[in-house]
Amino acid sequence: MIQSAPVTNRIGRRRFLSTLPALTTPFLAQAARPKNRPNIVIILADDLGYGDVGVYNPESKIPTPNMDRLAREGVRFVDAHTPCGVCSPTRYGLLTGRYPWRTELKTQVLWPWDKPLIDKDRLTMGKMLQSMGYATAAFGKWHLGWEWATTDNSKINDQVRIGDPQREIRYPFAAKVQFDKPVKSGPTERGFDYYFGVDLPNFPPYSFMENDRVTVAPSEQKPDGMFGWPGAMAPGWKLEGVLPEITRRAVSWVKEHAGNKDKPYFLYFPLTAPHTPIAPDKEFEGKSSAGKYGDFVYQTDWSVGQVMDAIRSSPTANDTIVIFTSDNGPENISYPLNPQYGHASQGPLRGAKRMLWEGGHRVPFLAWAPGRITPGRVEKEVICLTDMLATVASITGYKLPGTAGEDSYDVSAALFNKKRDKPIREATVHHSMNNEYGLRQGDWVFIESAKSAHGAAEPPWFREKYGIRKHDQPAELFHLAEDLRETTNLYAQYPDRVKAMRALLKKYQEEGRSVPNRR
Repeated sequence: MIQSAPVTNRIGRRRFLSTLPALTTPFLAQAARPKNRPNIVIILADDLGYGDVGVYNPESKIPTPNMDRLAREGVRFVDAHTPCGVCSPTRYGLLTGRYPWRTELKTQVLWPWDKPLIDKDRLTMGKMLQSMGYATAAFGKWHLGWEWATTDNSKINDQVRIGDPQREIRYPFAAKVQFDKPVKSGPTERGFDYYFGVDLPNFPPYSFMENDRVTVAPSEQKPDGMFGWPGAMAPGWKLEGVLPEITRRAVSWVKEHAGNKDKPYFLYFPLTAPHTPIAPDKEFEGKSSAGKYGDFVYQTDWSVGQVMDAIRSSPTANDTIVIFTSDNGPENISYPLNPQYGHASQGPLRGAKRMLWEGGHRVPFLAWAPGRITPGRVEKEVICLTDMLATVASITGYKLPGTAGEDSYDVSAALFNKKRDKPIREATVHHSMNNEYGLRQGDWVFIESAKSAHGAAEPPWFREKYGIRKHDQPAELFHLAEDLRETTNLYAQYPDRVKAMRALLKKYQEEGRSVPNRR
């Protein structure tokens, strides 16, 4: 059995009784709070591809009824991007409104025992909403670093750079970690009143964490046959139990807080799926036509549905804004796009997780807000997940200081279909796991990659199938309106455009911000 600690944030008897009449009439009894204090919910899938979701890919072999319903009842963005092609950086950008490559993490992701990526003094979405009286909670995958107590007070980053795997150093370091001590600088010190989840399901410790402690002592070692890094594991730990448990916790928390008409809530729900380990629960096996991976995506959709059911049935449903998206593209091309199933996780795009092509960072993005968002609308505005900080600030009336959200544009006009005379973003910077950069401006995308290393994982059969020609140019330029698949490199044909886009990219890199100073 998967370990399951009791839910500690329980609703009080008086408060519970006061909510009963409202719970019998959902959508009718509305919160008395100001209109600019809606509940905010952000659901972040992990490695979900643009083509995994039915409304984005009619040829998808995976049923996603709950995500599709979100699109029918809300707005579907078709040109939304993550600030990086991998997970830790994107999570940083989402919560801080700042491009993650501005930190010391230039390559890779955070590895076991790495220090926090978010500086303690940096404004996060959680801190911002806490200051406005919101109840805040996070459930699921954190993957933004912690300060672990050790027997000799040493830190892993005294020996190895943050984001550098160095397994020969990290493996023995784990023996010094004290799991019976509080874990500092985690979610509860970065803007969340309550946290329950895992660092990520394939890293030790293999145990749930609640606030600043592990819930069950990881007194065993992970079996060699179980997916993931070697390390300490709680007795009875099952990979298949992670997604159901964090979902149950998130649903319980929503039910507890959604009945409070005086205090809005912020739920950050970073899912652990469909990231590896591919571990669908038994009840979801065989429910897709795309193998075990497809079944796991189907379970991911179920998780979204569970939370949405709790929100829809709450008395403050009509005063809630939900955003669903993914942290990067699908794991790779040759695995989800398997000829055996004929399913393309990246849909019509080229590339996958880690890469600079569209498939690495263009992601599903759905927004739901009854009475605020016109149902069934499709939005073509180019947005980045760093924009969520400024957008939520705008919605709630928070004045961002000039030292926060340096790369966060307010995209609420696109969210709520307000008139725009020009694109909201001047341009958007793309970033790969290998510290390579790209710039999107209008329909053009410039990729500054001398070696095209971002395409190292692209199999030859993929190039042949889609007619992608190899080139010997020092960088790439594509016109997405005519070449969404990015098959034809126009770098040599448009030297002036390349020069201008390269200069703007350099400007963003050197000035420390891409949004005009808010002062």
